[in-house]
Amino acid sequence: MLSSCPGVTSAARRAGVALLVLALFVVSCPTVQAQFFSNSRAVGGIDISPEGILANAATDNLDKLSQLRRQHLQEVPADIKQMADSRKVSLRRLEQAIQQAGNDADKLPDEIKYLAGLQQIRYIFVYPELRDIVLVGPGEGWKVDPRGNVVGITTGRPVMLLDDLLVALRTARQAANGGISCSIDPNRQRLAQLQTIRPRPGDDPQQLAAELRDVLGPQEISVSGVPPSTHFARVLVAADYRMKRLGMGLEKSPVPGLPSYMSMIKGNRRGANLLGPRWWLEPNYDPLLRSPDGLAWELRGASAKAMTEQDFVAASGNVQRGGMADPMAQKWAENMTNKFDELAVAEPIFGQLRNCMELAIVAALVVKEDLTAKAGYSMPLLLDPADLIVEQFPAPKQVATQTNVLKNGRGWVISASGGVQVNSWYVADRVQQSDAPAPVRARATPRENSNWWWN
Repeated sequence: MLSSCPGVTSAARRAGVALLVLALFVVSCPTVQAQFFSNSRAVGGIDISPEGILANAATDNLDKLSQLRRQHLQEVPADIKQMADSRKVSLRRLEQAIQQAGNDADKLPDEIKYLAGLQQIRYIFVYPELRDIVLVGPGEGWKVDPRGNVVGITTGRPVMLLDDLLVALRTARQAANGGISCSIDPNRQRLAQLQTIRPRPGDDPQQLAAELRDVLGPQEISVSGVPPSTHFARVLVAADYRMKRLGMGLEKSPVPGLPSYMSMIKGNRRGANLLGPRWWLEPNYDPLLRSPDGLAWELRGASAKAMTEQDFVAASGNVQRGGMADPMAQKWAENMTNKFDELAVAEPIFGQLRNCMELAIVAALVVKEDLTAKAGYSMPLLLDPADLIVEQFPAPKQVATQTNVLKNGRGWVISASGGVQVNSWYVADRVQQSDAPAPVRARATPRENSNWWWN
């Protein structure tokens, strides 16, 4: 029962506190499903069971995944392998290439699945005379890294996926109301049980940690704005999961200069009945540039930032948002933001998150500015979920509790929530008019006999 409180001893209820406890919601790894290995789009080193239980993938499982992906990866065409600062992708001709391949997502060639190796979208150009919309950004060939991620041969940056582009385009109107988000939240009744725990200096930290895990039980994962069964949704959840593991010191940062929040608060924290810092990731973009005729757009400063605020648990179990950020949590969020570009390569799930954010912003811009009407091209195949079906996965539903204990201070803190918030329409609304994108558009004009992509 969610409201039960197993394992809470009388010692844990005694007055007096001397422990700082931080909990991150993960789950012990169940038997790895065959789909985890065979599916080419598993993300972030996580496994999600058919029941929707999220787990950290074991290292040997990731090794097997990497081997299988290499075996199934098609040879990258020689003309795609070369790094290009301005690779162009014609959406109209991409549709034609998909139709020629038979409209079967499972049988599409890798160059279509991986959008010709695009790693970022810097420009969106509209060509009414050609009835076309063209995406432009850096791109190169791809490889499978040791953990099974598909990344650029030289940069190590994750490539963009057709599957994520389809989800972004098809949910863009819906994203206008509330954006795209994921969140991990504790059960309110179980949170109320935390009020009964009164640790004292002589209590065993590991025993208290186990009791907290039992009290909190499974946490709920929610996804909004995109279907939770899509790869796009998995990226959101996996990135949030990885961010929390880094913050709570359950994983060592893969980049220097990003200590865990746990290590930062040693000797600096005091408090009781405190739910702790809430962290979330959101897009971090400069205002977009728009040509005077509205046919050329430039995306600038593409990255993500970590945000934080303080949460408290009331006696009822309700989470109260403090609004103000704890100074150490704020410092950790700033470090995370400053290191995000490095993390996007060292931990590719953050690069995949940035890709999904960017595709959502592009899709919002297409809808908000009615670029299909300006182009005279309605993107029938890309927008129709019946014609080209995106891949489906078990939707993430729950993660269980794992605690990390620090002997310090006069209270305990539990980090119980967070997530990802993609306010794609907000980014698309921040626009400055400029002549700068127009000359780039002129140079990028597709030739009559061009492929669906070109450099």
